[in-house]
Amino acid sequence: MYILGFDIGGTKCAVNTAFWDGERVTLLKKEKCPTDLSIPPEKMIDKLIKMAEGILDGRPDSIGISSGGPLDSERGVILGPPNLPGWGRVEIKRQIEEHFGVSSHLENDANASAVAEWKFGAGRGTRNMVFLTFGTGLGAGLILDGRLYRGTNGNAGEVGHIRLAPEGPVGFGKAGSFEGFASGGGIGRLGWSKAREAAIEGVIPSYYHEGMDESEVTAGTVAEAAFLGDKTAREVYRISGEKLGRGLSVLIDILNPERIVIGSVFARSGELLREAMEKELEAEALAPSLEVCRVVPAELGENIGDYASIAAALL
Repeated sequence: MYILGFDIGGTKCAVNTAFWDGERVTLLKKEKCPTDLSIPPEKMIDKLIKMAEGILDGRPDSIGISSGGPLDSERGVILGPPNLPGWGRVEIKRQIEEHFGVSSHLENDANASAVAEWKFGAGRGTRNMVFLTFGTGLGAGLILDGRLYRGTNGNAGEVGHIRLAPEGPVGFGKAGSFEGFASGGGIGRLGWSKAREAAIEGVIPSYYHEGMDESEVTAGTVAEAAFLGDKTAREVYRISGEKLGRGLSVLIDILNPERIVIGSVFARSGELLREAMEKELEAEALAPSLEVCRVVPAELGENIGDYASIAAALL
């Protein structure tokens, strides 16, 4: 199959082509551009269509579209994602199909990424797999009994909303949530609060200085300090790893997956998280279910968006 993919993001968008032989995928060509939110979404989609025309070598067999939700996959309508203000009830599937005359499929980006890791990455060969984004936020895609599971109205996999503690960093609008502890944004907020506490006690973490803005403390700056041995930074990642293990225990007990694939922050800084995560898993998860489940970093890295849009076409 010769596939055309559209990756729709709040900051940037991309179009890419790939060849899928039923076992392996080969990315071919790609173009990307900033997402222009000052123009109507239909105009932005027209721009992407023109970019796609510039990289196509013939007519695609199928088209995949990956976008943040909420969205309606069956009808192919984007329903106003928080990172795409003004994109309410955008009939992207209809617009793209009318231009190319080829069937397309729109999928939530977490679900599309899960399918990508399942088909092309760290989840190959599994029938029951959970994919966690662990990026700016925390979302999940569920592969159950060899197929993508969306739930009754497409909201399956919103694990970031689970509350793991009465208090803690805010994520998904909820203090102490799974996303609050296990996301790039959550780690940054936790790093900021722990640095302020340490500074009051006369200990200044290497990633912090008086007068800095909270937004300057990120998962990346805290990880860099932790790798160099900063005690406060390492404690931040220990807490995140512990809560990650607690959240994973819930998923393992309920879903009994054979593999959990975790992207972004975990793929880059997993060694800072794994010890505390595994200790919590041993304490909390059902032993027979934990025994058959491996927790591994995602394989597709920074190209996950490209693979996700191609994977959407396979659905």
